[in-house]
Amino acid sequence: MNTPQHSNPPSLAPYGAWLSPITSAAIVAESVGLDQPAIAGDTICWIEGRASEQGRSVIVRYGADGRTTDLTPAQFNVRSRVHEYGGGALCIDGDDLYFSNHADQRLYRQHGQAEPQPLTASGAMRFAETIPDRARHRLICIREDHSDASREAVNTLVAISLADGRETVLLAGHDFYAAPCLSPDGSQLAWISWDHPNMPWDGTDLWCASVAADGSLGTPRKIAGGIDDPIFQPAWSPSGELHFVSEQSGWWNLYRLRGDSVQALCPMAAEFGRPLWNVGISTYGFDGNGRIICTYVQDGDWHLALLDADTGVLTEIATPFRKISDLQVGPDFVVFIGGAPDRSDAIVRLDLGTGIHQILKRAISLAVDPGYLSVPRAITFPTTDERSAHAFYYAPANRDFVAPAGDKPPLLVFNHGGPTSAASATLNLAIQFWTSRGFAVVDVNYGGSTGYGRAYRHRLNGNWGVVDVDDALNAARFLVAKGAANDQQLAIRGGSAGGYTALAALTFHDVFKAGASYYGVSDLETLARDCHKFESRYLDSLVGPYPARQDIYVARSPIHFTDRLTSPLILFQGMEDRVVPPAQAQLMFDAVRDKGLPVAYIRFEGEAHGFRRAENIRCALEAELYFYGRIFGFVPADDLAPVAIDNLPD
Repeated sequence: MNTPQHSNPPSLAPYGAWLSPITSAAIVAESVGLDQPAIAGDTICWIEGRASEQGRSVIVRYGADGRTTDLTPAQFNVRSRVHEYGGGALCIDGDDLYFSNHADQRLYRQHGQAEPQPLTASGAMRFAETIPDRARHRLICIREDHSDASREAVNTLVAISLADGRETVLLAGHDFYAAPCLSPDGSQLAWISWDHPNMPWDGTDLWCASVAADGSLGTPRKIAGGIDDPIFQPAWSPSGELHFVSEQSGWWNLYRLRGDSVQALCPMAAEFGRPLWNVGISTYGFDGNGRIICTYVQDGDWHLALLDADTGVLTEIATPFRKISDLQVGPDFVVFIGGAPDRSDAIVRLDLGTGIHQILKRAISLAVDPGYLSVPRAITFPTTDERSAHAFYYAPANRDFVAPAGDKPPLLVFNHGGPTSAASATLNLAIQFWTSRGFAVVDVNYGGSTGYGRAYRHRLNGNWGVVDVDDALNAARFLVAKGAANDQQLAIRGGSAGGYTALAALTFHDVFKAGASYYGVSDLETLARDCHKFESRYLDSLVGPYPARQDIYVARSPIHFTDRLTSPLILFQGMEDRVVPPAQAQLMFDAVRDKGLPVAYIRFEGEAHGFRRAENIRCALEAELYFYGRIFGFVPADDLAPVAIDNLPD
C-alpha cells in the first residue's frame, strides 16, 4: 500500500475530501473474519471467513511448529445455519474434525488433511454445537429439521453414530436447544432450552440428565433459569461440578452447582455472558489445575481474569486488548479473539504462566500508520427521561490533511445490529475508512445493548424504534453541542436492526440530513409475519404481541410514514436475505423515490444477511461515500464509480 509522505505540512481540504490510504480495496483484500478458535492438545484451529473467496469459511490449523495450514478443501464452506445465524460449526476431537458445510448443511468428518466424508444424510437437516461422546462412539449436537415447509422448523438434541451416521433424538419438545455438554466421566449431560416468545437472552432453562450405558438419558432435572433468567454456557469442571452463567442478580455472573445448592462465585456489576446470537460462544473455561479462566465486560471494555471459585477472588490477567471473545482454555494457555483501538481482531494465544501473548493470525494484515487512525473515546451522554447512554466517539484523523479554520466535520452515527448486541472499541477499518477522510463517527451503544446489565438491556423492551432512536439522536445532539460536528451534515447508518433505527430516525425526526440502511427493517408487520423461527417472536418483547398490538407495529414502521421523510437515503440489500427479505428495502425505495427525495438502492445478488463478498463490501463503502459527497456537497478524493441517485437535483 502506498502512503503519502509526511515531510510536508498537512494540506488544506474540506472534511470528507481527504485522501486516505485506508481504501475499500485494501480493506477487503487484506482482511478475514475470525471465528470459533478451538484447542486439541497443542494444536489450535479456527475458522476464517474470506471475503476474497466469495465469503467462504475455512478451517485453519496452527501447529506446534508455528505454521498455519488450511484444512478445508476448496469445495467446502464451513458454516452452520442453525437459528439462521449459525455458530458452533466446528468440533475437534483428536485428529478428527467435524464441521457443518454451508451448501448442504450436512455434517462432515475429516481425519487430518484427508478428504472430508459426509456423516449425515443429505436433506433438510442442519447441525451445530457438536460435541464428542467418546465412550459411546458418537457425537451429540443440535439438529434443526426443515423437512416440512408447512410448519416451523423442529429443533432437537440428537446423537449421531460415528459408525453409520444413524441419528437418535435425545431431547425434543422445546422450541430451542443449545450448549450440550458432557461431564468429564460421560455420565451426565447438561444443556439449555427455551421456548417462544423468549429469546435466549430473555430467559432459558438449564437442565441435567444422567446418561445410561446405552446412550439414553434419564429424567431431566432443572438446575436453574426461568422465563426471566437467561442461562449461558453450562460447563463442567475437571472434578465434575456444573458451572454456568446466570442473570438472576441483574448481571450475567458465574455460578456453580455444588450438591443441590447453586452458589454465586463472584457477584459483581459486570457481564460474564453474551447474547446467543450464535451458538457455541464461550467466555470461560478450566485450565489444567481446575482454575477458572474467564472474560467479562465492564463499562464497554472486556477483561481476562483468573477466578478462584472457592474464595471468589478475581485476579485480572493483564492484556492490551479491550475486546476479548470466544475464549478457549488449554492446560496452561488460553486462546481467544482479541482486539483493541490500535489493533484489529486477532487469534491470540496467551501463556498463563508468563502472561506473554502471541498473535497467531490478524483479521487485518494491512499495516496502517497511526497518523491515519482515530482512537475511540468512550462517552456517556444524556438522553431521554433523564437517563444516560453510552457510545464510542471517533474524531477525524489524517496526518496529511487539515480542514479550513472554523469548519466542523460531518458526523456519521453508527447503530449496531441485534438490537441486542454491542459496539466495541476494537480497531475497525470500516470506521477508520470514514474518519481518515474527515468524518467524525459515533458508535452508539443505545439502550438495549448488551454489556451494561439487564436493566439497561431491558430499556428497549416494548420500545424498539423509540429508545434506540432517541439515543442515536441525543448522541448527535451531544456532539453538536460540544462543537464536534456540523449540524447540517449529520448522517445515520446501520445494518439489520441498526438499519431500522436509521430508517426510524430519518422518518420520525428531522435531526439527520442523510442516512444509509443496510438490509434494514422498514415494515415491522412484514417482519413479524415473515421471519425465520429464531426471531419469529422476538418482536413480542421489542414491540408487543402481534397482531394484538398491530397499532404499535403500524405506528413505528417507517414505510407507513414516508410523507414525513425530508432527508436523502441510500439502501443496500442482499437478495438472498431471509432475515430481512429484500421486499423491505424495495418498498422503502419505491416510497422515497415517489416522494421525490434523493434515493439510491444497491442490490447484491447472492448475498444473504450481511455481506461476505469482497467486491460487494467494497462497492457498498464506495457507494455510500459517493452518496454523502453528492448530498453534502464535497468531492471525495477517491476515484469512485457514480451511483444512480433518483431525484438528485442537477
